[in-house]
Amino acid sequence: MTRWYGKLLGAFAGAALLRSNPLLGLLIGLLLGHALDRDWFSGKKEDPYAVLGLTEEATDGEVDLAYRRLMSQYHPDRVAGAGGDLQRQAETRSREINAAYDRIKTLRKKRS
Repeated sequence: MTRWYGKLLGAFAGAALLRSNPLLGLLIGLLLGHALDRDWFSGKKEDPYAVLGLTEEATDGEVDLAYRRLMSQYHPDRVAGAGGDLQRQAETRSREINAAYDRIKTLRKKRS
């Protein structure tokens, strides 16, 4: 479930701070609240190896095997008949897995 309270607090704070133009303040606060809800300012990056359940010492074969195993488990086509929430979770998880796999492949190309 996504967070929503940053948008609400940002909208109130923006409207209160920009009393001369409350609509503009509301919009600015809403945008900043959205950014805070989505962790745009946290600066933390997820470890791609942890997403695949591996360590950096994993071989290329182990990376490929973990990727295939996780994609066969979380691919959106596998849960096509399931409820909407489960389909969205599978899509999100498969995007994370793909991004982690691509990141690992890019990092390994740079090293060699």
